[in-house]
Amino acid sequence: MKVGVISDVHANRVALDAVFDDMPPVDALLCAGDVVGYNPWPAECVEVLRDRVTAGVMGNHDRAVVSETAFGFNSMASAGVEYARRELNDLQREWLAARPDSTNACDGRVRLVHGHPNDPDHYTYPEEFGPHLLGDEDVLVMGHTHVQHHEVFDEGAVLNPGSVGQPRDRDPRAAYAVLDLSSLSVEDRRVEYDVEAVREAVREAGLPERIGARLADGR
Repeated sequence: MKVGVISDVHANRVALDAVFDDMPPVDALLCAGDVVGYNPWPAECVEVLRDRVTAGVMGNHDRAVVSETAFGFNSMASAGVEYARRELNDLQREWLAARPDSTNACDGRVRLVHGHPNDPDHYTYPEEFGPHLLGDEDVLVMGHTHVQHHEVFDEGAVLNPGSVGQPRDRDPRAAYAVLDLSSLSVEDRRVEYDVEAVREAVREAGLPERIGARLADGR
């Protein structure tokens, strides 16, 4: 069974389209949260993922949008949250609000969280990856850091597919992963997309220009 794994789309429809164009055939699609925030296509990204995601969890930006609470956001993040609140319709908000903090998928073999198994808002960077993060699942999927990385241990695999819409590992290409549950192997994948088109859309939407500018550096 092959599974597409995405996270941290952050309302970047151009990057999301590029990922789907690049993604090989998969049997399921998992999303580790933060569909919205930062970029100017929150409604469009929710609509696309409503139809395609097999299982997903809520990210901190998703939660901020639907619960109208803050997360100590900087000005860029706050602007993206406010923009998404204005853009989403009631059905899109309901879908986003229904995402849990943690869920199991693929007959329980995969656990999805956004930040950490014990704290959805904790940034779990690669140096923290280890078998101690695993429970009964074969694969733990996390997002939140926007840093693509995976490790396979005797006990199972720990995976962050990286960010579709705002990579922060100095590689500006959209990031995702393909998980093979038969061999318990992970393929990290990157795909180029039209960053300049996103920068222009950010400006046109009246969002902070730095949101678009940082995309070119992958930070």
